[in-house]
Amino acid sequence: MRHPQIPVAVLLALLVPSAQAGQPATPAAMAAYADRLLDEQKIARDGPGVTVLVARGDQLLYKGARGMASIELGVPMQPDQLMRIGSVTKQFAAAALLRQIDDGKAALEDPLSKFLPDYPNGGRITLRQLLNHTSGVRSYTGLPGYMRNPIRRDLGTAELIKEFKDQPVDFAPGEKWAYNNSGYVLVGAVVEAISGKSWHQAIDELLLKPAQVSSVHFQAGDKLFKGMAQGYTLNGEREVAPAGLLSMTQPHAAGALIANTEGLWRWNLALHGGKLISPSSYQGMTTPEGVAKANHYGFGIGTGVLRGHPMLSHGGGIHGFTSLLSYLPQSLTTVVVLRNSDGPGFAMDLVSRKLAAFAIGEPFVDRKPVAVPAEQLKAAEGLYAREDKQTRTLRLKDGVLLSQRMGAAPAALVPIGDNRFAFPASLSELQLERSADGQVVALRLFNNGENDAERWVRSGELPPELVFIALSAEQKQALVGDYSSPRFAIKVFIDAQGRLQGQAPGQPAFELMASTPRRAHVPQVGAQLDFGAEEGRPASVTLTQGGNQLVMARN
Repeated sequence: MRHPQIPVAVLLALLVPSAQAGQPATPAAMAAYADRLLDEQKIARDGPGVTVLVARGDQLLYKGARGMASIELGVPMQPDQLMRIGSVTKQFAAAALLRQIDDGKAALEDPLSKFLPDYPNGGRITLRQLLNHTSGVRSYTGLPGYMRNPIRRDLGTAELIKEFKDQPVDFAPGEKWAYNNSGYVLVGAVVEAISGKSWHQAIDELLLKPAQVSSVHFQAGDKLFKGMAQGYTLNGEREVAPAGLLSMTQPHAAGALIANTEGLWRWNLALHGGKLISPSSYQGMTTPEGVAKANHYGFGIGTGVLRGHPMLSHGGGIHGFTSLLSYLPQSLTTVVVLRNSDGPGFAMDLVSRKLAAFAIGEPFVDRKPVAVPAEQLKAAEGLYAREDKQTRTLRLKDGVLLSQRMGAAPAALVPIGDNRFAFPASLSELQLERSADGQVVALRLFNNGENDAERWVRSGELPPELVFIALSAEQKQALVGDYSSPRFAIKVFIDAQGRLQGQAPGQPAFELMASTPRRAHVPQVGAQLDFGAEEGRPASVTLTQGGNQLVMARN
């Protein structure tokens, strides 16, 4: 007699111990769930890898790894592998400056000029504005062409500041919020001015040694670090390739640290456990204020919500690596996810959120697709608008309802019943609102699976779908070139397969799809490029994305 076959997904679900709502996960349940979650990500055994850690206070719930630490040498990833953590570094730099403030050596309202007298307009920029990205200083990583060859040079702090100090400001100090790497280079410079030591030596002495954290380091170019993973990216053909080159002197206090999951867990315990900075400094670090409040940003740490619980987190992206460090203060839960690739293919935020929710005993329920007649999906087609004038379209294509927000890529919605739809590789859901006669009049968007929803009102008929055309070799060649503005740059080129490609500094290349000989699109990110109307080589290109326009001149 043949045994009935159980689908693999169902079998795995049966084998995973459940965590009841409100009952924190045991280590055994956490390990089984984490392994299943990583299996679902289909991480290639011979590709870039990830390391994951979940803990509750000082209790380790799970630590694991997948993929390769070195593809070239065939070295599997281990849980304690060191990786670059990119902008997660910012909270270390912020805490170091706050510690100096606690010691009476500075104040949040001190002007930058007190520590860097020669910095332009430094008398109007405060330390608080550097910490919460409201200084208006131009970010050097956004300077045209900077992320290509210039980022490879070894520079001291003063030399690095010289690269951006005379650039026009983006706005007056305190007027707006804009994520800014230059601001944290200046934070590092202030830490150095106060301590008389390098920013990373100060972090080591003020924070890491007292907290007994031994696996967080500055990646000095003349030192070896045992257990350091190799970093990877995608090349123009979307193949795995070695990460681009950069000098680790340049990320500076904005992103130059390396760590493993254990070190970041120990860091969370010390920082959030009140062992490193005063209660008032910690309150400022974790409480957004002023124009930073709308962007949920404190000092080097972002604020959010998971299953109704406050969550503190920060991600990092740097040549060859991505990272995400999260902390739920009510349950003392830490989740660390590190990856040795800066390319797509791993849903880091989704994995981190699911792990955290399971750890606190409030797991996200697996959503099951249901069949919905095409005519019902067709009735939802249209243009929807939010209060802030952002728009979104719903379009039925090949039997699938697509949601596309202005300036973003289309997402294939999965029907899950009761007029609700799930977004792929996401916890977000969309629910249609119908009038008494059954007409779709609005939609409600539940971001990250939370209960609070955005309401988008149906505001018009569906705009026509783009139709792409094939360009001749001569038409493609006319568009080739380097285009830049003070805020952004893009290189347009023809790849080995004859495809027209666009590539921003430090990002993978994307194929440009033409709708006219002088207009191209990047559907993956909802971007449109309009090249000059003049014949021959255009003098400029206009980038339109998310309702914003940016003109870039040909270099």
